[in-house]
Amino acid sequence: MTENEIAKITVDAAYHIHKGLGPGLLESVYEIVLSQKLKKKGLKVERQVPVPIVFDGIKFDEGFRADLIVEGKVIVELKSVEKVIPVHKKQLLTYLKLADKRLGLLINFGSELIRDGISRIVNGLND
Repeated sequence: MTENEIAKITVDAAYHIHKGLGPGLLESVYEIVLSQKLKKKGLKVERQVPVPIVFDGIKFDEGFRADLIVEGKVIVELKSVEKVIPVHKKQLLTYLKLADKRLGLLINFGSELIRDGISRIVNGLND
């Protein structure tokens, strides 16, 4: 399954979750619900995955935690905020580079309309 196929399924699941639950819940609620919905669709989903980093020749076992990694290919960073700010997108791009992944989805369940809360961040992925 390609990154784009995984993203399509993930965005569709996020839409249904947002429609059903609405905005304003804690990020952790959306994380567990989205994780379960994707698993029901047959996808492998890992939550709160520690991703090691190497800096200045030193390996740190837990550089950051990815909210979700789907099928080992797509990082999904979840927010439940009034508005996504530019640093959120930069953060996800850095995560992609450090984890050597090509596609990330930034999904803000705090948006009134979910379509306004989804950003696709690429790291060398051909559309």
